[in-house]
Amino acid sequence: MATISNVVTNTCCASPTPLLRRRATAMALRVQLVLAVAVVVPALGVAAGGATLGVNYGQVADNLPPPQAAAMLLRALNATKVKLYDADARVLSAFAGSGADFTVGLPDRLVPRLAADPSAAAAWVRANILPHIPATSITAVTVGNEVLTGNDSAMLRSLLPAMQSLHAALAACNLTSRVAVTTAHSLAVLSSSFPPSSAAFRRELLPYMAPLLAFLAKTGSPFLINAYPYFAYKGDPEHVDLNYVLFEANAGVGDPATGLRYDNMLHAQVDAVRAAICRANYGKAVEIRVSETGWPSRGDDDEAGATPENAARYNGNLMRLVAQGKGTPAAPGEALQVYVFALFNENLKPGLASERNYGLFKPDGTPAYDVGVKAPTIGGSWKGRANGTSGGGAGGLVVAEGPGGADGAGQGTGFYTVSAAAHKVKRWRCWESLFATVVLVMASGLCWS
Repeated sequence: MATISNVVTNTCCASPTPLLRRRATAMALRVQLVLAVAVVVPALGVAAGGATLGVNYGQVADNLPPPQAAAMLLRALNATKVKLYDADARVLSAFAGSGADFTVGLPDRLVPRLAADPSAAAAWVRANILPHIPATSITAVTVGNEVLTGNDSAMLRSLLPAMQSLHAALAACNLTSRVAVTTAHSLAVLSSSFPPSSAAFRRELLPYMAPLLAFLAKTGSPFLINAYPYFAYKGDPEHVDLNYVLFEANAGVGDPATGLRYDNMLHAQVDAVRAAICRANYGKAVEIRVSETGWPSRGDDDEAGATPENAARYNGNLMRLVAQGKGTPAAPGEALQVYVFALFNENLKPGLASERNYGLFKPDGTPAYDVGVKAPTIGGSWKGRANGTSGGGAGGLVVAEGPGGADGAGQGTGFYTVSAAAHKVKRWRCWESLFATVVLVMASGLCWS
């Protein structure tokens, strides 16, 4: 630490030119991130069964570091799977050559357009997928988010046709073997979830869910579920065992119909989805992935359990569970693919305080809490080529309509809360000017103190 600090000091203080200050800024950021992750972040390596832990990379904030810094953090985590809520060209370019597999999102507002006009799907693929493949590995596109539990009937009718149009556009580019087309659901698609074997999809959703499952089975695409045991605990902390939702020692809960015993709620939720899919006769052909799960490190006064300690226990235990390559009680031989929500705390998310505090990291790159496992030594950085940061004009928050253009080209902007109620709000596009200012101040402190 002292040696690195001396290098920064000697580099910039000898002649404080703008060029050297920029170099010092970059070095200061790198130093801070390296020191942060080297102490408390767990290694998310490849599991015995082939699964790896993924991370949701949300950007609903005005103080996040640029994608290159996020790439460094993900590299330190050994996280090889990343999920975006759009197809942000800056992020995808920054990760070129990294080996990370990306799931990108097509925002809700484009779903009706793709359903009505197949050429819109082709234009979206040309603008958001083709420029990045093969340098950046894009393995899936999520069409909308939690659409089936929304209250827009036109969106419900448009979802599958939009997915089919996008699949056809990818097929025209010979990409269907590389890029899957799917969509993510909240647990609210289920009419009940316990015991897991009794679960079924809500009756009013079956006209949409059954053909969607057929599409997933035919194309070999996964079924994505956003599952949050935190919501169950927050809703009834007196009767929900905290250890049961945090993957810690507990008496467990049995399923009388199958004789299976569950020692954590996440596995019970996944097997409930599995039972619902099987009841629709597509269980054996559709893989289930947890596209979002996590625990907030802070919440409002009435949000039970939202503490750094519980977030550390949930995510730390989850990481270790995934690293073991274990499946659920109903499918023990199938390693479960999980995406943690989220990489950063996001200060512009609306709603309860918990919505802004799901991050593994704070925006400055320091861990939000200690998950209790030492990280591997960081050797080098991602190979992603540099991409542009914010352009001209005033700094700060910019409201974006994106993706721009009549054909849906440009950088995506749709984002979603982690709420199980599938509340949809607009996404904001944020520049990194504030972050750059903060880092410059940090660098100045290292140089001139």
